[in-house]
Amino acid sequence: MRAIILAAGVGLRLQQPEPQLPKCLLQFGGRSLLERHLHLLGRAGVEEVVVVLGFHYQMVEAHLASVGAPLRPQIVLNPRFELGSVLSLDTAAAALTGGGEVLIMDADVLYHERIMAALVAGEEPVNRILIDREFEAGAEPVKVCVRAGVPFELRKQLGADLRYDTIGESVGFFRFSEPGARRLAQITGDYVASGRAGQPHEEAVRDMVREAIQPFEVTDITGTPWIEIDFPDDVQRAERDILPRL
Repeated sequence: MRAIILAAGVGLRLQQPEPQLPKCLLQFGGRSLLERHLHLLGRAGVEEVVVVLGFHYQMVEAHLASVGAPLRPQIVLNPRFELGSVLSLDTAAAALTGGGEVLIMDADVLYHERIMAALVAGEEPVNRILIDREFEAGAEPVKVCVRAGVPFELRKQLGADLRYDTIGESVGFFRFSEPGARRLAQITGDYVASGRAGQPHEEAVRDMVREAIQPFEVTDITGTPWIEIDFPDDVQRAERDILPRL
């Protein structure tokens, strides 16, 4: 199993003082988010990790050289990191199509190891989405709509007439079987080739969900501590509410 960690973005909404850090280098409990990822991936048995970098990538490379993480990731650079994350995923196309199952993970998430366990559980290859049913309403969360156990929509903005049995926020972690990963690589390549490199990578995953050729399963991690770090308030909540529960 291979993991791709998307860590190229600037993170402007975090409003950090200069010099800004890549969000994956934010520290909680003495460890960066990226170091935490690598430790949890190693404990989960993931053997290969690819990290897509862009903004201040030299800082991340220096950090990786200085920490004792169990996995030494391959670095892939996205020189146009100011565009959307679909371009970062396309930059890692070789990792998507290199064979075997693939995990895709946002770098800016602080989370309990039970979430990693839920992502990698089971020996059969699957396409898997993790959701949390307890989320704040609004335009920010990427929402997953499920009907009869099958996800059919994945987006921040939803149509008013959608009918679903379950709705939850995507944790930002996905698992793909080998055929699923290859199909996702095709979709992201089409995005870039057609001038849509500025889109978030979730749009490519959404297209795959909606075409329903590759079946997806949904795993509910509601109640497990996690937070995506986007805004200054998220840093405070992570320190106050999430870190003590890890």
